[in-house]
Amino acid sequence: MMRESENQITRLTESADSGIFNERVLVLVFESMKWDIHTLCKTASVNCKLHALAKRILWRELCLYRAPRMMSTLTEGSSNKRIIGGWQALAKLLFFCGGCEPTRYFKLARSSPGHFVKSSRFSKTSGRSFLTKKCRGDVLYVSDPCEHQTGDKNDDVGIYRGVFRSFMKSRTREILISKRVDFEVGVRCPYCGARVWSMTAARLIPRKTAARRLGSSDDALEYFVCLNGHMHGTRGRLWDNRLVGDWVGLNVAR
Repeated sequence: MMRESENQITRLTESADSGIFNERVLVLVFESMKWDIHTLCKTASVNCKLHALAKRILWRELCLYRAPRMMSTLTEGSSNKRIIGGWQALAKLLFFCGGCEPTRYFKLARSSPGHFVKSSRFSKTSGRSFLTKKCRGDVLYVSDPCEHQTGDKNDDVGIYRGVFRSFMKSRTREILISKRVDFEVGVRCPYCGARVWSMTAARLIPRKTAARRLGSSDDALEYFVCLNGHMHGTRGRLWDNRLVGDWVGLNVAR
């Protein structure tokens, strides 16, 4: 009984790391709001202490609450349940479309800015369509495309994003390193800021399966993968918007 009482007192004291009285209460407040992403972003920007608390606890709790099955898969085999690139970057990937800009392999009439999405669906079944046969043992979650108009109607593009499980141990990374693929000049990951590889330059895009999954022609897609295993890409010339798979839905509408 004495030990339980002492633990309760400890939980109610101020954290030496954040200076926030009873962090558990703050977690319960966000749970009552179903971990609203907009509120959490505002909270994390109030001051340095809340920013540090969000980085240490809140971003992880948001991801675990909003996509538990996906997070369970991504952290499988990890003893400390850490995520490469950090929980904040993963939370941004779940709820934020990174937009698109013209690249050397994918020409656009104009750039399209990033934005919060009202809802997202991620699928590891869909992710297999983006892996070559040599890399099919990797686990990759990919979202359904977010439609953007970048010019006239024929220039509409779909922007998609994804994340690898244990990218440092993946076959995809092993091939990129063994082939000595250079990092793409002028392109950074929109979620963690790390340098990226062009999967087009690496010739690691299974164009037929990826195009079929996205509903586009096989020469109208491109994607990048960063050092932390975050993926972002662009699809053009939509011909069929029916996408199937084991989607994990995230409703972020306010």
